[in-house]
Amino acid sequence: MEQFDVVVLGTGAAGLCAALAAADAGARVGLFEKSDQVGGTTALSSAVAWLPANKYAAEAGVSDSREEGLAYLASLSHGMILPELAEAFVDTGPELCEWLETSTPLQLRLVPGFPDYHPEHPGGKPQGGRSLEPELFSFRQIPGWGERMVGVTRPMRVTETPIGGGTGVLPADVEAERRAEQIEGLGRAMVGSLLKGCLDHDVVPRTGHRATELVTDGDRVVGVRFETAEGPVEVGARSVILATGGFEHDESLVRDFLRGPIRFPAGVPTNTGDGLRMAMRLGARLGNMREAWWVPVAALPKPEDQAHQPVLLVLRERTLPRSLMVNRFGERFTNEAANYNALGGAFHQFDAASFSYLNQPCWLIMDQGFVDRYGGFGTAAGGPLPDWVLRADDLPSLAERIGVPADALQATVTRFNALAEKGHDDDFGRGDSAYDGWCGDRSAYPGTAATLGPVDTAPYYAVELISSTLGTKGGPRTDVDGAVLDVDGNRIDGLFAAGNVMAGPTGMVYGGAGGTLGPALVFGYRAGRAAATRPTPEEPEPRFRPPSWGAETAVLAPRRR
Repeated sequence: MEQFDVVVLGTGAAGLCAALAAADAGARVGLFEKSDQVGGTTALSSAVAWLPANKYAAEAGVSDSREEGLAYLASLSHGMILPELAEAFVDTGPELCEWLETSTPLQLRLVPGFPDYHPEHPGGKPQGGRSLEPELFSFRQIPGWGERMVGVTRPMRVTETPIGGGTGVLPADVEAERRAEQIEGLGRAMVGSLLKGCLDHDVVPRTGHRATELVTDGDRVVGVRFETAEGPVEVGARSVILATGGFEHDESLVRDFLRGPIRFPAGVPTNTGDGLRMAMRLGARLGNMREAWWVPVAALPKPEDQAHQPVLLVLRERTLPRSLMVNRFGERFTNEAANYNALGGAFHQFDAASFSYLNQPCWLIMDQGFVDRYGGFGTAAGGPLPDWVLRADDLPSLAERIGVPADALQATVTRFNALAEKGHDDDFGRGDSAYDGWCGDRSAYPGTAATLGPVDTAPYYAVELISSTLGTKGGPRTDVDGAVLDVDGNRIDGLFAAGNVMAGPTGMVYGGAGGTLGPALVFGYRAGRAAATRPTPEEPEPRFRPPSWGAETAVLAPRRR
């Protein structure tokens, strides 16, 4: 049986960072992936990481501090964030950035101006400073792995896309040069950079390995059993790190744990709760199980040979002027420009009388003025919009097509248009927050005109918005170093977790762009380092300790105020 010091399960940001941190600490690392492709949901993402008090913000003249970061998280916590995890997250961010810059191929850079998602809360940053993106990465550095990675080629930085303040269109010569050099940005750039770091340490991912069981010796985890196309495989390990993603693609787990309805999850279909089940079998204590990274999506046409429903994350279209959202009663029910995670609460509003979710189904309504100025859903200004977008010559006809009361829809649009002309949304405060217009009309940002505009020019369009998720965020509770705890609060010896498989360290909070990947990188780093330096009963002292981490920082305990 093959033996490793550390075995890591999963090749998203958390798993790759954990594997790289453990290898950099001198451990022999085995890295295993369930899918035939590496990268997980990270490779599909924009790969922004939210890290308070980071060096890149300071270099750009943005004021931030540990105290402000913790105050911001506390103001949004609703009692669901464990203070020691919040402190570990905020305190480790600067150390993580330094380590990535000096010891790995992953280089981060500031996305200038990107506001926090709740910037008016204590400690929030309306002018941004906490959202970082990966530098561009050439896949020539890891030949063959680009074809073995989730996602499609996107040769663009976040700052060049509409959500990062850009146009979304590269000069033809720049795009041609980047494609010729196999240069990419966004999620695949982050995965590619971390993967190169692993390969540089002789850590080569083994794909097609689905972990099914943790091997134990008494109370200690000592290995993993896998299912593969060639049959069962077992490997031994001093420590195992779960980084297997969430459980959003397992209907039974979704039914049992999530707080509200979801359909068509946007994460990779291999996120079926494998790590969660393995931890539960060993008596792991669970936390944050009702929560997910909520997001509204639109269902795209589904090819006959495709098992899972393709979706489009709807952000820009519901933020731009000349659009609004209505529920099945034809009424507005929330601030359409709010961050997508917060919208989950609006979609989950439950009515005791009718015993139903009031705001599902939900429809995004736009007019021809929207199409002429902005396009939408992948088309340029002037359109036409894709065939799957519903169209009608007038509002009563559109109401009939989407199954809402025509008089209610007309009244809603009339009211909204009056508010847009006034320049303030008295009903739901759309445009009040510095975040609201960020993904809207950049020519009018900041200000309410970046997101408020009348819906008054026929024909009219509608797209159903579906309550979905980027991934779940509940799982085994851990300590500050990612060590999994049992139901009595004791460490399960040799077992660690990071990323969406662990109980989310930020509770129900999505602090800002990158609120998923920031904690994933931090706790992947902490878990990888702790797993590599963990003493065994036979070894009272850690086997590995990089020189740069001296004795005083070998275990980085959270500072108490």
